[in-house]
Amino acid sequence: MNALENKAFWEAAIRSRHSCRSYQQLPVEEEAMRKLEEFAVCLDLPFDWQGEFRFFQTAGRQIANNLKAPPPCAVAFLAETDPLSIAKTGFAGELLLLYATGLGINSCWFGHYLLPELERCMPHLGEHSGEPMPAFGFGKGEVPGRRAICISPLGYWEERGLRLIDRLSSGLMSFKRKPLSELLVGLKSPEELPPGILYALELAAKAPSAANTQHWRFDVSGDHKTVTIACLPGFRHFRWEHFDMDIGICASHFWLGLQMQGVPCRLEPLPGPEAGHISWKFTL
Repeated sequence: MNALENKAFWEAAIRSRHSCRSYQQLPVEEEAMRKLEEFAVCLDLPFDWQGEFRFFQTAGRQIANNLKAPPPCAVAFLAETDPLSIAKTGFAGELLLLYATGLGINSCWFGHYLLPELERCMPHLGEHSGEPMPAFGFGKGEVPGRRAICISPLGYWEERGLRLIDRLSSGLMSFKRKPLSELLVGLKSPEELPPGILYALELAAKAPSAANTQHWRFDVSGDHKTVTIACLPGFRHFRWEHFDMDIGICASHFWLGLQMQGVPCRLEPLPGPEAGHISWKFTL
């Protein structure tokens, strides 16, 4: 992918991206689906990722509690369940969903899916299919084998189908973001940053997160040569344990912002300041 040559496409996708929980019962248009599947195969990531995008048909099954009527098309993001693999899956998966947004396809990250229903319409557990299945998602902590870290429906928004709680969430939370000044580590203000870093950070701050918690923080070195994206120290979420996923999603937005300006960088996912979690270091 060449984000520099397609800057308008990617910027529009980031600025219009929002989570959609209500869908028309229509399949994704054939040409759009072809392009999305082709992108999934050809995606060139700035790191090694052993995960997989797996497209599947929902067959009308309720694959998540707060997704009462899923559209026919969906995608699962499969990987090992260690923190690094989860973080990389967030990065890779968000690029796919941003590309889908650019094609006019709505989506939403679901980590709390119904595993038995998912297994029925997309068999993937293999030798682990006989093990007890958790109530939500693949489970807590690391589990054996490659699992669906998250899933996303793929379709077209149906506004009339939204429940009241979803309307409130969409209207009050989906597009609401903390000011960049609250996300910067130290005393540095956004006005002190070079334009290239500021632009990329503004796009990173628009990334989606579990319950819109926006639990990432940006640490820019004094010489502006490195930027580190890490989780807010001590952060915990009562429903979502795998928040390395969200930090990876945020890092993908920052990386895209740099790519769109032709700013070269070296990217390293590293152990974060808190044991067992991942941070992302960008060397410019």
